[in-house]
Amino acid sequence: MATRRTTSNKRERERSKQAKAAAKRERRQDKSPDEETETIEFDENSATTEELIERIAAMHEQFDAGQITFEAFDEEKSELMALLTARLSE
Repeated sequence: MATRRTTSNKRERERSKQAKAAAKRERRQDKSPDEETETIEFDENSATTEELIERIAAMHEQFDAGQITFEAFDEEKSELMALLTARLSE
């Protein structure tokens, strides 16, 4: 008994999957960490509590967008939270 040929719909689905995978791979490669990201000039020593909170919120947005790594996010957030805690305890 001969093997059956794939149907036209199945071939079309396979091509669609391959095109989707290629597009996803291309998007991932386009997201290089070397790209210029919007950076906010920030002076931690003269910042108000509102500015510290805004900076933490901005960092969350950058992390969610994949612009910064978890390690960088966690380290800077810890420093800002310590400053914020110190400011609130004064």
